[in-house]
Amino acid sequence: MITSQRKSHVMFLWAIPLLLPAIGCAAGEYSDLGQVQGQVTMDGQPLPNALVRFAPPTGRPAMGVTDEQGMYELIYVRDVRGAEPGEYQVEITTWFRPATMEESHQKRTEKIPAKYNKRSTLSASVEQGDNQIDFQLESK
Repeated sequence: MITSQRKSHVMFLWAIPLLLPAIGCAAGEYSDLGQVQGQVTMDGQPLPNALVRFAPPTGRPAMGVTDEQGMYELIYVRDVRGAEPGEYQVEITTWFRPATMEESHQKRTEKIPAKYNKRSTLSASVEQGDNQIDFQLESK
């Protein structure tokens, strides 16, 4: 006689072969991403707290935020790092940060010229493997 606990174990064992292809697809779905990191500077100085957005002509963009040294690493989705290989328009902005209570009473302004965000002239090419892509911005 099979107990209900043993029956659930047997059913679980039968389900494993059915689940493995789905698990493999999810993990393999992002296997061709290029790993992208770099530094953003403005007038030769590291630019902290800036959003770096790689936008493809079609498909999912990848984004990262610069640290205090202006270093960023792209995130494709949730905790998956990288970007699909291809050509990108790049936008860099400081406007993305949510306003704090203090800032909500002040008008926030973009610190980076529009030629790097709203009317971006920046582009980049991502390849499989490691990509070091730096941006040297000028405030004027």
